[in-house]
Amino acid sequence: MTPGVSIDDEAEPTAAGSTGAGGPSGAREATAGLTMFELARLEEARRRAAEVEAQVRASASVTAHARRPRNWLSAVAFMSALGVVLAIFRSSGPDVATLDEIAAVRVAGAGAEVARDAATEAAVAAARPGYGRSGDVLVRVAMPNQMIESPVALPAGSSAVRYQWVRAADSSEADAPRLLAPGTAMLAPPRPGLYHLAVGEGASRRVLDDLSLAVLVPFAQKFGGTVNGYRLGSWPFERLGGERPLGFVEVTARTARVPVSRHLRLGDFVSHDRQSQWPRYVVVSPRLLDKVELVVDEIAKLRGVPDPSRIRVRVNSGFRTPLHNSGVEGSALNSRHQYGDAADVAIDADGDGRFTSFDSRIVGLAVEMIEKRHPELVGGLGVYVNARSSYVHIDARGRRARWWG
Repeated sequence: MTPGVSIDDEAEPTAAGSTGAGGPSGAREATAGLTMFELARLEEARRRAAEVEAQVRASASVTAHARRPRNWLSAVAFMSALGVVLAIFRSSGPDVATLDEIAAVRVAGAGAEVARDAATEAAVAAARPGYGRSGDVLVRVAMPNQMIESPVALPAGSSAVRYQWVRAADSSEADAPRLLAPGTAMLAPPRPGLYHLAVGEGASRRVLDDLSLAVLVPFAQKFGGTVNGYRLGSWPFERLGGERPLGFVEVTARTARVPVSRHLRLGDFVSHDRQSQWPRYVVVSPRLLDKVELVVDEIAKLRGVPDPSRIRVRVNSGFRTPLHNSGVEGSALNSRHQYGDAADVAIDADGDGRFTSFDSRIVGLAVEMIEKRHPELVGGLGVYVNARSSYVHIDARGRRARWWG
Protein backbone atom coordinates (compact mmCIF):
# COMPACT_ATOMS: atom_id res chain seq x y z
CA MET A 1 0.00 0.00 0.00
CA THR A 2 1.28 3.48 -0.86
CA PRO A 3 2.19 5.32 2.36
CA GLY A 4 -0.35 7.96 3.35
CA VAL A 5 -3.01 6.66 0.93
CA SER A 6 -6.20 5.29 2.38
CA ILE A 7 -7.71 2.08 1.13
CA ASP A 8 -11.26 3.12 1.86
CA ASP A 9 -14.08 1.29 3.60
CA GLU A 10 -14.84 -1.16 0.81
CA ALA A 11 -11.25 -2.46 0.97
CA GLU A 12 -12.48 -5.32 3.19
CA PRO A 13 -14.67 -3.82 5.91
CA THR A 14 -16.18 -6.27 8.35
CA ALA A 15 -19.90 -6.39 8.95
CA ALA A 16 -21.37 -4.88 12.08
CA GLY A 17 -21.73 -8.20 13.82
CA SER A 18 -18.51 -9.86 12.67
CA THR A 19 -15.13 -9.97 14.40
CA GLY A 20 -12.73 -7.77 12.45
CA ALA A 21 -10.17 -5.40 13.93
CA GLY A 22 -12.38 -4.99 16.94
CA GLY A 23 -12.97 -8.73 17.50
CA PRO A 24 -10.88 -11.33 19.31
CA SER A 25 -8.50 -12.05 16.43
CA GLY A 26 -8.27 -8.34 15.64
CA ALA A 27 -7.43 -7.63 19.28
CA ARG A 28 -4.54 -10.10 19.14
CA GLU A 29 -3.28 -8.49 15.92
CA ALA A 30 -3.61 -5.04 17.44
CA THR A 31 -1.33 -5.89 20.36
CA ALA A 32 1.25 -7.76 18.33
CA GLY A 33 4.67 -6.17 18.50
CA LEU A 34 3.89 -3.85 21.42
CA THR A 35 6.32 -3.44 24.28
CA MET A 36 5.31 -4.32 27.82
CA PHE A 37 5.09 -0.59 28.56
CA GLU A 38 2.74 -0.03 25.63
CA LEU A 39 0.64 -3.04 26.59
CA ALA A 40 0.29 -1.66 30.09
CA ARG A 41 -0.83 1.69 28.74
CA LEU A 42 -3.30 0.03 26.39
CA GLU A 43 -4.72 -2.04 29.25
CA GLU A 44 -5.12 1.11 31.31
CA ALA A 45 -6.94 2.81 28.43
CA ARG A 46 -9.26 -0.19 28.10
CA ARG A 47 -9.95 -0.15 31.81
CA ARG A 48 -10.89 3.52 31.62
CA ALA A 49 -13.03 2.81 28.57
CA ALA A 50 -14.91 0.14 30.50
CA GLU A 51 -15.48 2.57 33.35
CA VAL A 52 -16.82 5.21 30.95
CA GLU A 53 -19.10 2.67 29.28
CA ALA A 54 -20.42 1.62 32.67
CA GLN A 55 -21.14 5.27 33.47
CA VAL A 56 -22.94 5.70 30.14
CA ARG A 57 -25.10 2.66 30.81
CA ALA A 58 -25.81 3.84 34.33
CA SER A 59 -26.85 7.26 33.04
CA ALA A 60 -29.35 5.56 30.70
CA SER A 61 -31.23 4.00 33.63
CA VAL A 62 -34.94 4.78 33.65
CA THR A 63 -35.41 4.50 37.36
CA ALA A 64 -36.85 7.45 39.25
CA HIS A 65 -33.65 7.68 41.27
CA ALA A 66 -31.62 8.14 38.08
CA ARG A 67 -34.00 10.70 36.62
CA ARG A 68 -34.16 13.04 39.58
CA PRO A 69 -30.52 14.22 39.47
CA ARG A 70 -30.77 14.98 35.74
CA ASN A 71 -33.98 16.95 36.23
CA TRP A 72 -32.40 18.81 39.12
CA LEU A 73 -29.30 19.61 37.06
CA SER A 74 -31.44 20.69 34.12
CA ALA A 75 -33.39 23.01 36.37
CA VAL A 76 -30.18 24.51 37.74
CA ALA A 77 -28.82 24.99 34.21
CA PHE A 78 -32.07 26.63 33.11
CA MET A 79 -32.18 28.99 36.07
CA SER A 80 -28.52 29.88 35.54
CA ALA A 81 -29.12 30.67 31.88
CA LEU A 82 -32.22 32.67 32.77
CA GLY A 83 -30.22 34.63 35.33
CA VAL A 84 -27.58 35.50 32.73
CA VAL A 85 -30.16 36.75 30.26
CA LEU A 86 -32.03 38.76 32.90
CA ALA A 87 -28.79 40.28 34.16
CA ILE A 88 -27.85 41.35 30.64
CA PHE A 89 -31.29 42.78 30.05
CA ARG A 90 -31.20 44.78 33.29
CA SER A 91 -27.71 46.14 32.65
CA SER A 92 -28.34 47.10 29.04
CA GLY A 93 -31.33 49.36 29.52
CA PRO A 94 -34.78 48.99 28.01
CA ASP A 95 -33.72 48.65 24.37
CA VAL A 96 -30.69 46.48 23.69
CA ALA A 97 -27.71 44.69 25.24
CA THR A 98 -24.17 45.85 24.51
CA LEU A 99 -22.19 44.09 21.78
CA ASP A 100 -19.98 42.33 24.32
CA GLU A 101 -23.06 41.07 26.16
CA ILE A 102 -24.66 39.85 22.94
CA ALA A 103 -21.53 37.83 22.17
CA ALA A 104 -21.50 36.46 25.73
CA VAL A 105 -24.95 34.89 25.41
CA ARG A 106 -24.32 33.25 22.07
CA VAL A 107 -26.41 30.13 21.64
CA ALA A 108 -23.95 27.24 21.51
CA GLY A 109 -25.06 24.70 18.94
CA ALA A 110 -27.79 26.82 17.32
CA GLY A 111 -28.47 25.51 13.86
CA ALA A 112 -26.09 22.60 14.28
CA GLU A 113 -26.46 19.56 12.09
CA VAL A 114 -26.32 17.37 15.21
CA ALA A 115 -28.83 18.10 17.96
CA ARG A 116 -27.70 18.32 21.58
CA ASP A 117 -29.62 17.26 24.63
CA ALA A 118 -30.09 19.60 27.60
CA ALA A 119 -27.36 18.02 29.71
CA THR A 120 -24.77 18.30 26.93
CA GLU A 121 -25.89 21.84 26.16
CA ALA A 122 -25.34 22.92 29.75
CA ALA A 123 -21.97 21.20 29.94
CA VAL A 124 -20.36 22.79 26.89
CA ALA A 125 -22.14 26.10 26.42
CA ALA A 126 -20.22 27.87 29.15
CA ALA A 127 -16.80 27.14 27.69
CA ARG A 128 -17.23 26.41 23.97
CA PRO A 129 -18.98 28.64 21.43
CA GLY A 130 -19.31 26.08 18.65
CA TYR A 131 -21.93 23.76 17.24
CA GLY A 132 -22.52 20.04 17.70
CA ARG A 133 -22.37 17.73 20.66
CA SER A 134 -18.70 18.53 21.10
CA GLY A 135 -19.26 22.30 21.07
CA ASP A 136 -16.15 22.45 18.85
CA VAL A 137 -17.67 22.67 15.36
CA LEU A 138 -17.02 26.21 14.14
CA VAL A 139 -18.90 26.22 10.84
CA ARG A 140 -22.40 25.55 9.66
CA VAL A 141 -23.58 25.18 6.09
CA ALA A 142 -26.56 26.70 4.30
CA MET A 143 -27.88 27.23 0.81
CA PRO A 144 -28.04 30.77 -0.68
CA ASN A 145 -30.86 32.85 0.83
CA GLN A 146 -31.77 30.08 3.27
CA MET A 147 -33.36 31.07 6.57
CA ILE A 148 -31.12 29.86 9.40
CA GLU A 149 -31.30 29.86 13.16
CA SER A 150 -29.57 32.77 14.85
CA PRO A 151 -26.38 31.88 16.77
CA VAL A 152 -26.92 34.72 19.24
CA ALA A 153 -29.56 35.11 21.94
CA LEU A 154 -31.05 38.53 22.56
CA PRO A 155 -32.91 39.65 25.67
CA ALA A 156 -36.65 40.10 25.22
CA GLY A 157 -37.48 43.65 24.22
CA SER A 158 -34.36 44.26 22.15
CA SER A 159 -35.27 46.35 19.13
CA ALA A 160 -32.21 48.16 17.76
CA VAL A 161 -29.76 45.34 17.02
CA ARG A 162 -28.92 44.66 13.40
CA TYR A 163 -26.95 41.86 11.81
CA GLN A 164 -24.87 41.77 8.68
CA TRP A 165 -22.78 39.12 6.93
CA VAL A 166 -19.13 39.92 6.22
CA ARG A 167 -16.70 37.94 4.10
CA ALA A 168 -14.39 35.72 6.12
CA ALA A 169 -11.41 36.54 3.91
CA ASP A 170 -11.32 40.29 4.61
CA SER A 171 -14.39 41.25 6.73
CA SER A 172 -15.81 43.28 3.84
CA GLU A 173 -19.58 43.74 3.79
CA ALA A 174 -21.45 41.04 1.90
CA ASP A 175 -25.01 42.38 2.23
CA ALA A 176 -27.05 45.13 3.83
CA PRO A 177 -27.70 45.21 7.61
CA ARG A 178 -30.97 43.64 8.74
CA LEU A 179 -32.94 43.84 11.95
CA LEU A 180 -32.15 41.08 14.46
CA ALA A 181 -35.18 40.51 16.65
CA PRO A 182 -35.32 38.02 19.54
CA GLY A 183 -36.45 34.58 18.40
CA THR A 184 -36.26 35.33 14.67
CA ALA A 185 -34.26 33.54 11.99
CA MET A 186 -31.53 35.04 9.83
CA LEU A 187 -31.29 35.19 6.05
CA ALA A 188 -28.13 33.63 4.63
CA PRO A 189 -26.22 35.63 1.98
CA PRO A 190 -27.35 35.18 -1.64
CA ARG A 191 -23.88 34.34 -2.97
CA PRO A 192 -21.79 31.25 -2.12
CA GLY A 193 -18.78 31.82 0.10
CA LEU A 194 -17.51 31.79 3.67
CA TYR A 195 -18.91 34.43 6.01
CA HIS A 196 -18.75 35.74 9.56
CA LEU A 197 -21.64 37.38 11.39
CA ALA A 198 -21.44 41.02 12.45
CA VAL A 199 -23.91 42.46 14.99
CA GLY A 200 -24.27 46.05 16.05
CA GLU A 201 -26.36 49.09 16.75
CA GLY A 202 -26.01 52.38 14.96
CA ALA A 203 -22.47 52.82 13.66
CA SER A 204 -21.02 50.26 16.09
CA ARG A 205 -20.37 46.74 14.86
CA ARG A 206 -18.72 43.62 16.21
CA VAL A 207 -17.66 40.71 14.01
CA LEU A 208 -18.13 37.27 15.58
CA ASP A 209 -15.22 35.69 13.75
CA ASP A 210 -14.97 32.48 15.78
CA LEU A 211 -17.96 30.98 13.95
CA SER A 212 -18.39 30.79 10.18
CA LEU A 213 -21.25 30.28 7.76
CA ALA A 214 -20.46 28.40 4.55
CA VAL A 215 -23.00 29.22 1.84
CA LEU A 216 -22.86 26.39 -0.66
CA VAL A 217 -22.57 26.42 -4.41
CA PRO A 218 -25.64 24.34 -5.33
CA PHE A 219 -24.85 20.96 -6.88
CA ALA A 220 -26.93 21.94 -9.91
CA GLN A 221 -24.27 24.51 -10.83
CA LYS A 222 -21.83 21.71 -11.70
CA PHE A 223 -21.60 21.46 -15.48
CA GLY A 224 -19.58 18.88 -17.36
CA GLY A 225 -17.93 17.73 -14.14
CA THR A 226 -16.63 21.21 -13.26
CA VAL A 227 -17.56 24.16 -11.04
CA ASN A 228 -16.11 27.51 -12.06
CA GLY A 229 -13.35 25.73 -13.95
CA TYR A 230 -12.42 23.41 -11.07
CA ARG A 231 -12.58 19.76 -12.13
CA LEU A 232 -14.66 17.54 -9.85
CA GLY A 233 -15.85 14.67 -12.03
CA SER A 234 -19.09 12.74 -11.60
CA TRP A 235 -20.38 11.07 -8.46
CA PRO A 236 -21.08 7.32 -8.57
CA PHE A 237 -24.60 6.66 -9.83
CA GLU A 238 -25.18 10.44 -10.13
CA ARG A 239 -27.11 10.08 -13.36
CA LEU A 240 -29.26 7.34 -11.84
CA GLY A 241 -30.40 9.52 -8.95
CA GLY A 242 -27.91 8.13 -6.45
CA GLU A 243 -26.44 9.92 -3.45
CA ARG A 244 -24.76 13.23 -4.12
CA PRO A 245 -23.81 16.32 -2.10
CA LEU A 246 -26.20 19.23 -1.68
CA GLY A 247 -23.48 21.60 -2.80
CA PHE A 248 -19.89 22.70 -2.44
CA VAL A 249 -17.96 25.00 -0.13
CA GLU A 250 -15.85 27.48 -2.09
CA VAL A 251 -12.25 27.67 -0.80
CA THR A 252 -9.79 30.44 -1.58
CA ALA A 253 -6.12 30.69 -0.64
CA ARG A 254 -7.14 32.95 2.28
CA THR A 255 -10.20 31.08 3.55
CA ALA A 256 -8.29 27.76 3.51
CA ARG A 257 -6.83 28.89 6.86
CA VAL A 258 -10.24 29.42 8.49
CA PRO A 259 -10.93 26.93 11.32
CA VAL A 260 -13.96 24.67 10.81
CA SER A 261 -13.49 23.01 14.20
CA ARG A 262 -11.13 23.22 17.16
CA HIS A 263 -8.47 21.08 15.43
CA LEU A 264 -9.35 21.28 11.73
CA ARG A 265 -9.16 23.98 9.06
CA LEU A 266 -11.07 24.32 5.82
CA GLY A 267 -7.88 23.67 3.85
CA ASP A 268 -7.60 20.22 5.45
CA PHE A 269 -10.47 19.12 3.22
CA VAL A 270 -9.09 20.33 -0.11
CA SER A 271 -8.67 17.38 -2.46
CA HIS A 272 -5.02 16.40 -3.10
CA ASP A 273 -5.59 16.39 -6.85
CA ARG A 274 -2.72 18.70 -7.87
CA GLN A 275 -5.02 21.31 -9.33
CA SER A 276 -3.39 24.66 -8.62
CA GLN A 277 -6.17 27.12 -9.39
CA TRP A 278 -8.24 29.02 -6.83
CA PRO A 279 -10.99 28.90 -5.83
CA ARG A 280 -11.36 25.20 -5.18
CA TYR A 281 -14.47 23.40 -4.03
CA VAL A 282 -14.96 20.88 -1.23
CA VAL A 283 -17.69 19.01 0.61
CA VAL A 284 -17.52 19.10 4.42
CA SER A 285 -20.00 17.48 6.80
CA PRO A 286 -20.40 19.13 10.22
CA ARG A 287 -21.31 15.69 11.57
CA LEU A 288 -17.83 14.41 10.69
CA LEU A 289 -16.22 17.46 12.32
CA ASP A 290 -18.27 16.84 15.44
CA LYS A 291 -17.31 13.17 15.55
CA VAL A 292 -13.58 13.86 15.16
CA GLU A 293 -13.68 16.47 17.94
CA LEU A 294 -15.55 14.10 20.25
CA VAL A 295 -12.91 11.44 19.57
CA VAL A 296 -10.14 13.90 20.46
CA ASP A 297 -12.03 14.86 23.64
CA GLU A 298 -12.23 11.17 24.57
CA ILE A 299 -8.52 10.71 24.02
CA ALA A 300 -7.83 13.73 26.24
CA LYS A 301 -9.93 12.11 28.98
CA LEU A 302 -8.05 8.82 28.65
CA ARG A 303 -4.75 10.65 28.95
CA GLY A 304 -5.94 12.97 31.69
CA VAL A 305 -5.25 16.06 29.56
CA PRO A 306 -7.47 18.94 30.72
CA ASP A 307 -7.19 20.90 27.45
CA PRO A 308 -8.07 18.82 24.34
CA SER A 309 -6.63 21.52 22.07
CA ARG A 310 -3.18 20.25 23.11
CA ILE A 311 -3.83 16.96 21.30
CA ARG A 312 -2.08 17.05 17.92
CA VAL A 313 -4.20 16.10 14.89
CA ARG A 314 -3.06 15.76 11.27
CA VAL A 315 -5.42 15.22 8.32
CA ASN A 316 -3.94 12.97 5.63
CA SER A 317 -7.00 13.02 3.40
CA GLY A 318 -10.31 14.85 3.73
CA PHE A 319 -12.61 15.46 0.78
CA ARG A 320 -11.76 13.79 -2.51
CA THR A 321 -13.27 14.78 -5.81
CA PRO A 322 -14.61 11.75 -7.69
CA LEU A 323 -12.05 12.52 -10.39
CA HIS A 324 -9.20 12.33 -7.87
CA ASN A 325 -10.68 9.35 -6.01
CA SER A 326 -10.72 7.30 -9.20
CA GLY A 327 -6.93 7.60 -9.35
CA VAL A 328 -6.21 6.72 -5.71
CA GLU A 329 -4.82 3.21 -5.49
CA GLY A 330 -7.19 0.84 -3.71
CA SER A 331 -9.92 3.45 -3.17
CA ALA A 332 -13.56 2.42 -3.30
CA LEU A 333 -15.85 3.52 -6.12
CA ASN A 334 -18.31 4.94 -3.59
CA SER A 335 -15.74 6.16 -1.07
CA ARG A 336 -17.19 8.35 1.68
CA HIS A 337 -14.38 10.85 1.08
CA GLN A 338 -16.38 11.99 -1.96
CA TYR A 339 -19.29 13.03 0.27
CA GLY A 340 -17.31 15.04 2.82
CA ASP A 341 -18.18 12.83 5.78
CA ALA A 342 -14.87 10.92 5.94
CA ALA A 343 -11.30 11.78 6.83
CA ASP A 344 -8.03 9.92 7.27
CA VAL A 345 -6.47 11.37 10.41
CA ALA A 346 -3.37 10.77 12.49
CA ILE A 347 -3.73 11.72 16.15
CA ASP A 348 -0.88 11.78 18.67
CA ALA A 349 -2.92 9.95 21.27
CA ASP A 350 -0.08 9.24 23.70
CA GLY A 351 1.54 12.66 23.42
CA ASP A 352 5.01 11.49 22.45
CA GLY A 353 5.20 13.75 19.38
CA ARG A 354 4.87 10.87 16.90
CA PHE A 355 2.04 9.18 14.99
CA THR A 356 2.45 5.49 15.74
CA SER A 357 0.48 2.26 15.59
CA PHE A 358 -0.17 2.59 19.32
CA ASP A 359 -1.79 5.99 18.67
CA SER A 360 -4.04 4.53 15.97
CA ARG A 361 -5.23 1.74 18.26
CA ILE A 362 -6.10 4.22 20.98
CA VAL A 363 -7.95 6.35 18.42
CA GLY A 364 -9.89 3.29 17.33
CA LEU A 365 -10.84 2.61 20.94
CA ALA A 366 -12.03 6.22 21.31
CA VAL A 367 -14.15 5.94 18.15
CA GLU A 368 -15.86 2.84 19.54
CA MET A 369 -16.66 4.67 22.78
CA ILE A 370 -18.05 7.73 20.98
CA GLU A 371 -20.27 5.64 18.71
CA LYS A 372 -21.70 3.80 21.71
CA ARG A 373 -22.44 7.09 23.41
CA HIS A 374 -23.69 8.85 20.24
CA PRO A 375 -25.24 6.25 17.93
CA GLU A 376 -26.39 9.01 15.56
CA LEU A 377 -22.71 9.44 14.63
CA VAL A 378 -22.11 5.77 13.81
CA GLY A 379 -19.95 5.10 10.78
CA GLY A 380 -16.80 3.55 9.45
CA LEU A 381 -13.52 2.93 11.26
CA GLY A 382 -10.43 1.73 9.45
CA VAL A 383 -7.06 1.36 11.18
CA TYR A 384 -4.02 1.57 8.90
CA VAL A 385 -0.63 0.58 10.23
CA ASN A 386 2.55 -0.03 8.28
CA ALA A 387 6.27 0.62 8.58
CA ARG A 388 6.05 4.21 7.33
CA SER A 389 2.73 5.59 8.52
CA SER A 390 -0.12 5.00 10.90
CA TYR A 391 -3.51 6.65 10.72
CA VAL A 392 -7.22 6.04 11.11
CA HIS A 393 -10.11 6.46 8.70
CA ILE A 394 -13.16 7.93 10.45
CA ASP A 395 -16.51 8.58 8.81
CA ALA A 396 -20.13 9.29 9.73
CA ARG A 397 -21.91 7.29 7.04
CA GLY A 398 -24.80 6.31 9.31
CA ARG A 399 -24.03 2.60 9.55
CA ARG A 400 -21.28 0.63 11.24
CA ALA A 401 -18.30 -0.66 9.22
CA ARG A 402 -14.92 -1.87 10.46
CA TRP A 403 -11.72 -2.91 8.72
CA TRP A 404 -7.97 -3.19 9.19
CA GLY A 405 -5.59 -1.86 6.52
